[in-house]
Amino acid sequence: MARAEVVRHYGGVSAEDRRAERRRKLLDAARELWGASGAAEVTVRGVCARAGLTPRYFYEQFDNRDGLLLAVADEVRDQLAVTLVVASESEPGDIWAKLDAALTAFLEVVASDPQVHRILTSDPSSVPGLAQQQITATGRIVDLVRDNAARLLDRVPPEDELRRNALFAVGGVNGLIADWLPHRTESPAELAATATRLCRAVARGIDRA
Repeated sequence: MARAEVVRHYGGVSAEDRRAERRRKLLDAARELWGASGAAEVTVRGVCARAGLTPRYFYEQFDNRDGLLLAVADEVRDQLAVTLVVASESEPGDIWAKLDAALTAFLEVVASDPQVHRILTSDPSSVPGLAQQQITATGRIVDLVRDNAARLLDRVPPEDELRRNALFAVGGVNGLIADWLPHRTESPAELAATATRLCRAVARGIDRA
């Protein structure tokens, strides 16, 4: 029994916590390498060297390099999703003021964090599975917009029409952001205001149809 306890704990830290700490180090190292030099520069050997771990611990957490990169991309999207939600909930105005605040906060993070910027603008074909991951993430946002349409619209259209309009609005905002990222000729607040105005126009068009 005493030996089993030693296996589970080392220096007061449980085996589970040590695994979590190693995973965190690997994710942070991969994010730093990807954010600094691009996905192509992320290798198992390089990540392990930066994290101060051996490959044994890498494969304890991930099947391969691509699995690690997908986990990093998921974390970046989760970070941005939290940013959107917090900014929206902190804004006391109407739904459009909340959208404007959320988009402004989102764009400020992207503009101020080079790692996030590079990861978001990476070629999806550079990481197997990344394109599908992006499609899935966009689909969740489209579903969220569709599900909350009743808060915005006087006339809620049929389901298929509502989804197409939600897809159009989300795709349009994504297109604006993709066009803005390389040059950033507008401030985050200016681009957010443009995106909000165009989303309102889509909503007005649905109400008048």
